[in-house]
Amino acid sequence: MIWEPLTSIEQFDQICSDSSERVYLIFKHSTRCSISSMAKNRLEKKWRENIPVYKLLYLDLISFRELSSYIAEKLAVHHESPQIIIISNQKAIYHASHNSISVDQIVAQLG
Repeated sequence: MIWEPLTSIEQFDQICSDSSERVYLIFKHSTRCSISSMAKNRLEKKWRENIPVYKLLYLDLISFRELSSYIAEKLAVHHESPQIIIISNQKAIYHASHNSISVDQIVAQLG
């Protein structure tokens, strides 16, 4: 599982534009939270290469809180941490937080 850091509003806006043709997954992670670390580890251990996500994006909430708020507003998804958001066709097609974050649920949502 290879994470690409998500660090700017411009980068996120480009991802939204590109999501008309591709599926993206954002993992919003608080580096100070043990639950967030456990959720990230669970994802990494169970991730499979054949899951149809173009890019996996990692958002450090401590360093980029303003970006996290922007994403929540832009996609109309209440901010939580930890949280995953799957973006397709310029909208959030699925989101989950805390113990609801699972590879099986991601696969089920992507059909």
